[in-house]
Amino acid sequence: MGEIFTGMDQIMAAFADGDSWMIREALREPGAWTLGLILMLLGGVIVMLMYRYVPFIERHLESYTMVVSYLTIGGIIFFGVIQRFVPGMLGMDFTNTPQWLRPWAWTTSLPPFLFLVMTWVGCTYNVKLRTHLSFNEFRANMGRHAQMALLTMDALLWMGFSWVVVVTGSRVVANAASNFQIVPATDGLMQWWFILAVPLSFVFLVARVMENWLQDLGNYRSGNALIEQAVIGGE
Repeated sequence: MGEIFTGMDQIMAAFADGDSWMIREALREPGAWTLGLILMLLGGVIVMLMYRYVPFIERHLESYTMVVSYLTIGGIIFFGVIQRFVPGMLGMDFTNTPQWLRPWAWTTSLPPFLFLVMTWVGCTYNVKLRTHLSFNEFRANMGRHAQMALLTMDALLWMGFSWVVVVTGSRVVANAASNFQIVPATDGLMQWWFILAVPLSFVFLVARVMENWLQDLGNYRSGNALIEQAVIGGE
């Protein structure tokens, strides 16, 4: 039993010092899993309460993040295409091409990191809308007890997946930070700033899972329908 909590004090001390190398080493301890579970559940509760008391954030946080990330990716790629082809079409060579029209190498390295943010925030948004794979056609024909049991199983599985991602994702973030990994072709734009979106997204996902399960529990007790057809992009 003692091994479960081994290293928890080292992890907290490393975060208190703000030393990325110490954090990376401390996260290798077995206690990282216990501490990760505690912080994930606590973070999920805090985010859920924030959603409850700040409806604007609850309604728009994921969608705005996805849209901004998507438009930024599109804008970078579009401008990168202009930089690569317009000067040639106008007969310019490198010496007489304006600086802003010369290709920037980071236009091919930054979009994948923005896509990382968009993808996992989008995963959280789909959990909110229940548009993930759930086999509702089969569940709709089951009894209420079986439906509630499967919905509870869904919640536990999502939390289990999130637990793994939060802990392992935090290790990847710490490793990137301790090695001072920057986004290729940029000057000082750190990779861990974007990778951090992965464990954070799954904490927000846990909040959505908690919200959904509490709603399911309320429907179960009141006799309302438990399984409803979800619509992608609907609210």
